[in-house]
Amino acid sequence: MVAPAESVQTRPPLWSSLVATFFFIGRLRPGPGTWGSAATVLLWAIASHALSPGLRTPVCIALAMAAILIGIPAATRVARASASKDPQFVVIDEVAGQLIALIAVPLEWKTFLAGFILFRVFDIFKPPPVRQLEKLPEGAGIVLDDVAAGFYALGVIQLLLHTGLLS
Repeated sequence: MVAPAESVQTRPPLWSSLVATFFFIGRLRPGPGTWGSAATVLLWAIASHALSPGLRTPVCIALAMAAILIGIPAATRVARASASKDPQFVVIDEVAGQLIALIAVPLEWKTFLAGFILFRVFDIFKPPPVRQLEKLPEGAGIVLDDVAAGFYALGVIQLLLHTGLLS
C-alpha cells in the first residue's frame, strides 16, 4: 500500500512549538493569551530600559515584525499538528499585537498597564476588521487579527497620551 502524498504530522518541529507558544508560556492556565501578553509587557519593560531612548521605538517595531514574520509559519505548523484552526496555546500572536500596542509609549507603569488592557480588550472583542482577519488561512489568520488589535490599542493609547488623559 502506498502512503498518501500528504501525511498528517502529529508533532510540529521544536522551533515552531517554541515560537508559537512563546517558549511554552502559552501552556499556562487559565487564559494563555493573557499570560502571553503579560510576559511580553514584562519582557519589553525590562529590555526597553536597557536601550537608549533613540533605539526603543525601532527595536519595538523590529521585534513586532519578527514576531509576525516568524510567528505566522510557526503558528501554521502548530495549528496543523494540533488539528485546530486557532489553538489557545499559540500566543505568538499576542506577543506581536502587544508589542505593537507598546510602540513609542513612555516607560511608565501606567502606559504599560494601559497598553496591556487596551490590547486585551481589542483582542477579546475583535471590532471590525479584526474579526474578519481571523478568517485568513492558517497562521495568517491566527496572527494578523491580533496585529490589528495591537494597532487599535496603539491608536487609542497614543490618543490618550497626546490629549493628556494618560500622563
